[in-house]
Amino acid sequence: MPMSADIRRFCLIVLMLVFTTQSVMAQGFAGLGTKADQGFALPQPGRALSFPQDHGPHPDYRIEWWYVTANLRGSDGRDYGIQWTLFRSALAPGDVKGWDSPQIWMAHAALTTSEHQYTAEKFARGGIGQAGVTLAPFKAWIDDWGLTAEGPADPSKDAMADLAVRAHGSDFGYDLGLKATGPLVPQGDNGYSVKSAEGQASYYYSQPFYTVDGVLHLPSGDVSVTGKAWLDREWSSQPLSAEQKGWDWFSLHFDDGAKLMGYHLRGKADDYTVSTWITPDGKPEPMPPGALKLTPLKQAQFAGRSLPVEWQLDLPAKGLSIKTTPLNPQSWMPMTFSYWEGPIRFSGSQSGTGYLEMTGY
Repeated sequence: MPMSADIRRFCLIVLMLVFTTQSVMAQGFAGLGTKADQGFALPQPGRALSFPQDHGPHPDYRIEWWYVTANLRGSDGRDYGIQWTLFRSALAPGDVKGWDSPQIWMAHAALTTSEHQYTAEKFARGGIGQAGVTLAPFKAWIDDWGLTAEGPADPSKDAMADLAVRAHGSDFGYDLGLKATGPLVPQGDNGYSVKSAEGQASYYYSQPFYTVDGVLHLPSGDVSVTGKAWLDREWSSQPLSAEQKGWDWFSLHFDDGAKLMGYHLRGKADDYTVSTWITPDGKPEPMPPGALKLTPLKQAQFAGRSLPVEWQLDLPAKGLSIKTTPLNPQSWMPMTFSYWEGPIRFSGSQSGTGYLEMTGY
């Protein structure tokens, strides 16, 4: 007998409570430092990334995400930012169709202006068609939010070279087109990204070369926008060590066409810093741990906690010395697992735009 809508909602709430309780009690931000047990797979060095397969889900790993940020300029002359993220979290490795699926999906969407941070969050069960990721053509979705391939499939192009990204909340929405103008970029050692001195790692690649055009839906009306977007793909079963409580992550678009991905994972004793310099034609140059120096400059208060919203970034190997400032210092994401996420500008030895995410404060 088909399950009623009330029973489906009850089952989803129970699963959300189980997942949330496990994560809050576990190590690190959102439980990402919890030891991988129950037979989950662990990333191993030497595995080559494979496309289009790696655009899809990896259900034998505990956590995974498809993550888009965009720095935008409106037809009204104002700056904006958007975020779209689909998370897959597993209660057990593997997947099956139907209500026995151990996969849980969560999605976040945000639209940032200089005055407001609009946010929305969704949850879904795996296995029942409410959320998931498929290939040929590529589609990542939860309910009516989507990151989907546009146009007919072209075997000569990457499956995620031409995408549409859509989401909405109670008071905002966006419909954007993303077109890749450069290659996919593996992070770390050809996609094997080490996160700690103890050796925790993930598989990680980026597409930092999207151009964007589309429409933002705001309470004041629709605004046409253009800009640049960055997509990150990452999966693991324990991406943090038990001693690491969160991270400060930057994705930067330089005016000369180069890019930089950099972050540090904050530990009880020491921070572990990772960075990749990306040339304008898409060649990655992974930097040694600690090469990028991140110095907080200015704090702001959120929900009883203090976070650094302005930063000094120095990468001496590339002559980089810049100061970042947020479009909106109050870019707080009041989600089940809350964090700060928003567009930034920077100036100094180079100028440009980017995104900053801070967790675990």
